[in-house]
Amino acid sequence: MDALTSLRVFRQVVEAGSFVKAAERLDLSTAMTSKHVANLEKQLGVRLLNRTTRHLSLTEAGSVYYEQCSEALDILQAAEAAVGVQTAQPQGVLKVTAPGWFANRKFADLLVEYQARYPDVLVDLRLENRFVDLVEEGYDMAIRATSEPSPSLIVRPLCKMPFVLAASPAYIERRGQPRHPDDLARHRFVLPTYTNIESVTLTGPDGSFAVKNQAVLKTNDTSMSLQLVRAGMGLAYLPAWIVEPKIASGALVRVLPTYDVFAPSLYAVYTSRKYMTTKVRTFIDFLSESLDKPTS
Repeated sequence: MDALTSLRVFRQVVEAGSFVKAAERLDLSTAMTSKHVANLEKQLGVRLLNRTTRHLSLTEAGSVYYEQCSEALDILQAAEAAVGVQTAQPQGVLKVTAPGWFANRKFADLLVEYQARYPDVLVDLRLENRFVDLVEEGYDMAIRATSEPSPSLIVRPLCKMPFVLAASPAYIERRGQPRHPDDLARHRFVLPTYTNIESVTLTGPDGSFAVKNQAVLKTNDTSMSLQLVRAGMGLAYLPAWIVEPKIASGALVRVLPTYDVFAPSLYAVYTSRKYMTTKVRTFIDFLSESLDKPTS
């Protein structure tokens, strides 16, 4: 027999003044109502109620127990109400982890728009170029760019994230402009440590070509890769979100523009579909809606 239900039945019996009236309020039989109270008395090893054919009263122990269980039930009801408000209206802290290169204007604009739409949600965004255990570290969700999402997590695809091969004008002037993927063998690359792209496939109008990338430096930070490329150290594969504004301004040059490099999917990652809060659901829905457009 459910202990919490028995507590609620006991409270109703006391407040109604009889088993019959309490049974009517709870839509239970009188026998079941009496059974719940008897179950509590058996568990506690004390009599809670004095019963006569005409009168019902609390024993000394019953009076103490009634006060305590009423307070506990009120607290529980308040907690349920608070959760119900959160379920209906997104609010509270939303802890999100994303790659370091999300520190860009496009994503910042998305966060501004989301906050304007859902002002009661405080997004706590942590940008990290490492694998984050969502459960262990207390995150609500993650945003990850990958070709192979973990089968142990629930993922929702948001969009494709094309990477662009870029260099600085000074580097191109010094080392020459590659005209074909085979020309890349003579060039140096700034490569990430958090994924293996020692070898990639470039696809263009004349087919697909495997390219081996010779590293001049490796780093776990995409923003540092961008700065090193701007300083002329070498070529790098960079997310379109951060490199396209630099190409448009002339700070960087797109290398082999008629060839496509890799474009992993961007995923929203979370741990439980069953108890997804509205703050998580609205954020994922918002990203899906906003990113389901051509990258600009």
